[in-house]
Amino acid sequence: MRAIKRKKGNNEYFYLQHSFRKGGKIITKEKYLGKKIPKNVEDIKKVFLEECNKISLFKLFEKIKNSFQKEWQRYPESMKEKVKEQIAIAFTYNTNAIEGSKITLEETRELIEHDIAPNKPLKDIKESESHTKIFLKILDKKEKFNSQLILNWHKELFQNTKHDIAGMFRNYHARVADYRAPDWQDVGKLMNKFIGFYKDNEKMNVVELASRMHYKFEKIHPFGDGNGRIGRLITNYVLWHNDYPMLIIEYKKRKSYYKALQKDEDGFFKYFARRYLKVHKKYLEKI
Repeated sequence: MRAIKRKKGNNEYFYLQHSFRKGGKIITKEKYLGKKIPKNVEDIKKVFLEECNKISLFKLFEKIKNSFQKEWQRYPESMKEKVKEQIAIAFTYNTNAIEGSKITLEETRELIEHDIAPNKPLKDIKESESHTKIFLKILDKKEKFNSQLILNWHKELFQNTKHDIAGMFRNYHARVADYRAPDWQDVGKLMNKFIGFYKDNEKMNVVELASRMHYKFEKIHPFGDGNGRIGRLITNYVLWHNDYPMLIIEYKKRKSYYKALQKDEDGFFKYFARRYLKVHKKYLEKI
């Protein structure tokens, strides 16, 4: 990256110029600085570089989306249902395991495919069954995204195990490790703002939007329990209903996930983007 000067008539104008290789081509981007190089040019360089990197990143996301859709359309309808069930099993196992469920992946498969319950806590069994039902409904129908939909998911997830909090925003203070969640009296206002963020950012790259939605939701922490599971459902709602393949946060990768949630929102997006590219690299190889 370098600063360049151009003359127009008697005036001089300065620009930042950044070139990078994309495939077999050299791509050049420029950013206008003004008639003088600003004193904070180094800060501007960092922001501009991030913007350029995002452009490249979003193109990769778009390739993943296109390749996934081509693959998905080749499946017969009967096979699509089977694939969705397998995704539901993997997602349900991992998202519940992150929250302490003792049910294994194979036990989750037996439970969902054959209705065979393992010798594990009844709470874990009921929540696995409920989560799978919610998730499959999300895949089959795009309901209007609002606070009521989120409350409905929470109610269905916990109505058989924690009926005293199911489908209700918390009305008490909450803390997660060293993080103090917002005052419960602000939850309603923050959730309205959260829904507004989704509606106001329809043109944002979908992977970035899904990432930022997840981060914002976890920081609001609107429920007494189940925030992680509902947050991960929201993430995949956003991805799936915008034609992108979903992202399952694996139980064995939970430490890096927790660590990323402790960062700021941009830091979490960088983590999320890396995971997304790694999980879906096969779709880039098909291009």
